[in-house]
Amino acid sequence: MQTDEILQDLESTGALLSGHFELRSKLHSDRFFQCALLQRHPRVFARLCAALAAKVEAADLGGLDCVIAPALGGIVAGHELARALDLRSIFAEKVDGKLVMRRFAIEPGARYLIAEDVVTRGGRVQETIDLVREGGGKPVAVAVLVDRSAGQADFGMPLFSLLEMAPQVWEPTECPLCKAGQPFVHPGS
Repeated sequence: MQTDEILQDLESTGALLSGHFELRSKLHSDRFFQCALLQRHPRVFARLCAALAAKVEAADLGGLDCVIAPALGGIVAGHELARALDLRSIFAEKVDGKLVMRRFAIEPGARYLIAEDVVTRGGRVQETIDLVREGGGKPVAVAVLVDRSAGQADFGMPLFSLLEMAPQVWEPTECPLCKAGQPFVHPGS
């Protein structure tokens, strides 16, 4: 898929928002990708995930056994990627603000693709990678629909994204939207 097609899908589904947002990382931005709004359109979401899966398949990763995603945002993306790649799908859940394996176990020696909808700094992705390693699995690659880091996120393994974005982000003390008195929205993640 071409970038303009992807952006058109994100905008037409209402998933690409403009305004003043506080991100999970506590940074502020004038753009936000709300994957839940994209997920309201299952065929569009599945088509985008299939395009991302094709990028993963084209790479020589030496085989994958399972897709794991962090809750909550990555669950549907992980499931759709697993479906497109014909792999099992599991997810990590938040308990007291920390990701844990509640319903599933990491299979020792299994090769995992870590899936997420959006990455800015990659905190939840790194937590998921750590869970896979702690369980004896092998994290092989990361796949995200939108890489908000514009290629700067580094997990020490291949990172596949459908779209790289570099929206403006600011520390709260430097945010021009805050300085202009515009209230921010924390749209969820």
